[in-house]
Amino acid sequence: MNARTEPEEAESAAIARPPLVREFLLVAGLFLVYKLGRRLATGHTGEARRNADRVWDWERAAHLPGEDLVQSLLLHGDTLVRVANAYYATVHFPATAAFLVWLYLRRPGHYLWARRVLAAVTAAALMLHLTFPLAPPRMLAAAGLVDTGRVYGPSVYGPPATDTLSNQFAAMPSLHFGWALMVAIGLVAATRTRRRWLWLLHPLLTLLVIVGTANHYWLDALVAAALLGLALAVLRPPRRRTAPDTADVTTVDAVPDRTDVSGLSADVTSLSGGGTAAPPPLPGQRLPAPAPAPVPSPAAQPALVESAR
Repeated sequence: MNARTEPEEAESAAIARPPLVREFLLVAGLFLVYKLGRRLATGHTGEARRNADRVWDWERAAHLPGEDLVQSLLLHGDTLVRVANAYYATVHFPATAAFLVWLYLRRPGHYLWARRVLAAVTAAALMLHLTFPLAPPRMLAAAGLVDTGRVYGPSVYGPPATDTLSNQFAAMPSLHFGWALMVAIGLVAATRTRRRWLWLLHPLLTLLVIVGTANHYWLDALVAAALLGLALAVLRPPRRRTAPDTADVTTVDAVPDRTDVSGLSADVTSLSGGGTAAPPPLPGQRLPAPAPAPVPSPAAQPALVESAR
């Protein structure tokens, strides 16, 4: 991940990075609680299949496109299907973990915010897993979809009757999509590069993968987005500190005092009897010597003597 460093400097000065060991234990503990909670939601096969029929009918009533539209695009080539299956199996947890680690190291304030949002969304998802078990569309006969993980591989699930490591009836909501969307939103909020909006391709690609591989319905993603929206409305991201703008700051000495100059000019004008007065001399400036009095010409001297008599 690449980002400009200005937000990091401002944020690091404002929010201290939480202790690493404490955060590791906290995140690991929350994840284990979620996994154990999913296991408690197992054993509701009949209810999960009935809810799958309901979700399928709701989507058709809402005129949502069929999940088979996306899967038909994947089935054009075996390689594309395997890439989608690998993306579903391997990107979800590592991408979220890398996101949290990067925020912890570079944006501690955003890390605390993202961790709280993810914890809130995951807790709400766990409540839905317990109260609304849902079979994925690959198990719904009416959908007519292919279990791409089982047919093409790789698959993260075994046969439902013998798979004791995961709860395959916890499709509602899709945390694959909810977490991917939070990763993108968190990176957009924490960085300032022009290309940061490209992170939104991650949840978009995740959405196409979870639907195309028949692991989730459209409605699973919509509910996850709604839960994330509620969490973001309550838990606000940290504010950025901006450096003070010194472009408009001036000193008193830089502003000339025109009042004294104008007053001095007025006094000089009044003393000279009107007219245009010469500007006052600057401090330390030498004044020019006065011009000598004019000497009368010889022709004018008798007239001056006569007038003096």
